[in-house]
Amino acid sequence: MHVLKSVGVMSVAKISGLLYGCIGVLVAPLFLLIGFFGTLAGRQNGAFSGVLLGLLMPFLYGISGFIMGAISAFLYNLLSDWVGGFELELELRPAGPVAPYPIVPPATPVIPA
Repeated sequence: MHVLKSVGVMSVAKISGLLYGCIGVLVAPLFLLIGFFGTLAGRQNGAFSGVLLGLLMPFLYGISGFIMGAISAFLYNLLSDWVGGFELELELRPAGPVAPYPIVPPATPVIPA
């Protein structure tokens, strides 16, 4: 078992920001649809808000993911000193392809003369 003692705060923050930004891209069409249906219903304020939120959603999610990732990584580093880190079981695999047969052929029998 390996124990993850600490994580890089900025690396976790960057990955979290990108992940949440991608989630924002997935959620944005929902808000654009809400804005579209608000326009059909005759609500101009609702339509504008829905479209504005739909366009800003990836950025808002990305920024909040970055901030929450940094806070989470910082707290993990503090708490892992106190209670220990995540236990990880790692498996080493060969770098290249694995042959289905032994690479070194078996020794040939010696035939007496």
